[in-house]
Amino acid sequence: MTRGQLRLVPIAAFLLGACAPAFPPPPETRQAVVVDTIHGVAIPDPYRWLEDQDSPETRAWIDAQNAYAEQIIDNQPIRAAVRARLQALLDVPDIGSPTRRGAYEYFTLRRRGAELPVIYRRPAPPADSLVPIDPDAEYETVLDPTGTSPGNTVRYELLTISQDGKRLIYAVRDGGQDEVRIRVRDVAAGVDMADSLPNALYSDVSFTRNQDGFYYIYRSRDTGSHVYRHRFGTDRARDAMLFGDGVGPDRFLGMDEIDNGRYRIYTVSRGWRSNEVFLEDVRAGRVQPLITGLDARFDVRFRDGKLYIRTNLDAPNNRLLVADLAAPDRAHWKELIPEADDVMQSYTFLDGKIYATYLHDVSPVIRAYAMDGTPAGELAVPKFSSVNLRGADRGRAFLSISSYTIPQETYLVNLATGERTLWNRDDVPFDSAGVVVNQVWYPSKDGTRVPMFLIHRADVRLDGQRPTLLTGYGGFNSATTPRFNARVVVWLEHGGVYAVANLRGGSEFGERWHRDGMLENKQHVFDDFLAAAEWLIANKYTNPKKLAIHGESNGGLLVGSALTQRSDLFRAVLCGFPDLDMVRFYTFTKTNNLPALHEYGNAAIPEQFAFLREYSPYQHVTPGTRYPAVMLATGDLDTRVPPRQARRMTARLQAATTSGLPVILRYRPKEGHAAGRGRPFSQMLDESAGELTFLLTQLGVVGD
Repeated sequence: MTRGQLRLVPIAAFLLGACAPAFPPPPETRQAVVVDTIHGVAIPDPYRWLEDQDSPETRAWIDAQNAYAEQIIDNQPIRAAVRARLQALLDVPDIGSPTRRGAYEYFTLRRRGAELPVIYRRPAPPADSLVPIDPDAEYETVLDPTGTSPGNTVRYELLTISQDGKRLIYAVRDGGQDEVRIRVRDVAAGVDMADSLPNALYSDVSFTRNQDGFYYIYRSRDTGSHVYRHRFGTDRARDAMLFGDGVGPDRFLGMDEIDNGRYRIYTVSRGWRSNEVFLEDVRAGRVQPLITGLDARFDVRFRDGKLYIRTNLDAPNNRLLVADLAAPDRAHWKELIPEADDVMQSYTFLDGKIYATYLHDVSPVIRAYAMDGTPAGELAVPKFSSVNLRGADRGRAFLSISSYTIPQETYLVNLATGERTLWNRDDVPFDSAGVVVNQVWYPSKDGTRVPMFLIHRADVRLDGQRPTLLTGYGGFNSATTPRFNARVVVWLEHGGVYAVANLRGGSEFGERWHRDGMLENKQHVFDDFLAAAEWLIANKYTNPKKLAIHGESNGGLLVGSALTQRSDLFRAVLCGFPDLDMVRFYTFTKTNNLPALHEYGNAAIPEQFAFLREYSPYQHVTPGTRYPAVMLATGDLDTRVPPRQARRMTARLQAATTSGLPVILRYRPKEGHAAGRGRPFSQMLDESAGELTFLLTQLGVVGD
């Protein structure tokens, strides 16, 4: 086998026996029933005591569950091979886009074999040239988190750099929690300044125009979000609050300084459904409402004295409006790019034009427009991919592309001629020649047509016996588009089929698609997912003994609902960082993403309690049910989706199931919702290998 070819595991590697192996029983979990009465309905909970995360009994229970999980997946012949292949696919240099400031370019780089990314700088190339980062070259180290914490759980994230390059602001994240500490680095002196912010939720950190301090948004789960300005050398307690009175913890707040600091734009978002926009005249010290009281989203940007507004107001697929900054009220808005049949996902200004990225049946299309909105051609991109277009210089742009078969590659594009030159490609040992990617459409329960991507090896016989992994998300106005994933490659190499359903609740088909999968319509998302599973079985891709499902976060709610509503359809479930107790979701005020109430619903409201109670997975675990094998994953530092839900769900499923199949919990003290930004490389590798080992062995794949 030459380097880069698809590793073909013989189909004979599958164990297709009808009888499941015997698994050891899980640890015993005591029950102590607590009954909540909500709107007159009694809701019993036998495992409320597991919500006390720090109690000795809970910690002992977590240790026992981790030991049991290792007992189930340890000593599997396939585990070492899976880990080795994942390492080959994942241990490639990870280079962040360089930022030029002063005489230097700053960037992040995780070198091959390293545990964490490091912040580097190099002398800036001449202004008229672009020079790729060589991952094997030597650069000046600015900040290196390696070795600063036990287990290398602390990492640094570069947030912003001053215009003169003398200072940078970075975040310090310990583990997977959303909260970070903010630090300011004097780059020339090589030391941190006294100015810092304690561990908390922050966003929109940026230097002031005159570089004498920085702006930041502090978000409290108790008091809401506020915009502050900190001046260097002053006590943080004296930071000036610029905006945020009345912005509660169920809202997101954003800030952008425009027109050389003359104005500030504030955005207050009501979840993922709508937002309001306020404009501050800094010189006059006056804030005026710009957009309020409308049930729509508005993305407002400033350029050359004009405000550009991408919105779904009266346009579910989005359109682009424009207004003069001197007369920004709605009466003076003009439509620049009208709504199309495809969804406008984003746009950017490049070389005197507007480049808008659309989704057409979950495939990207990039269209160019003159500044007056006149169509000016298209930029060709591959079907079934994800793309990102950003500026370079002198009429050129960077175009990044990724898909199920394309590890990320970036091209330097001449916008006038369309000529493109390969700039960077992830050096992944994978050849897509033997992989098939198709898109199918299937009917959901109510007849809605839903698309699904199917990926498998070309030589795989689709005879109804293929180990199949089905995934989806379906929520928060987020589109699930094709991207390269090393875990998918390993799955394919073991003869599996990988299926991705584009469920309602996302943004794949605009705001109607989003709202048809939120609040009282959330069951549509689960119906779409279950219909995908039924389609895969009916069309001879797999069968219930060979079908696994996977989801994380809102996707964890998805697979939790699927396994409690149709346990007969699946053999294995991987459920990560999940919301599972939707009845009590609104009570998790200290460790919860309260804006999500606008997406899911709030059980404190009787009408919303009614539909949340109908599907909340935790309350629908039924004793005596033959549940599939289940792996749940979470950790202490998930401050967005409280881990108490996965702990209690594990206990309830273990007590209820009669299938003899294992229900396990992998629980890590330093794990959280920001796991991708809070784990060293080796830990991520171990956890990914463990999860794949669980799925493959439960579906009968025993290795090569």
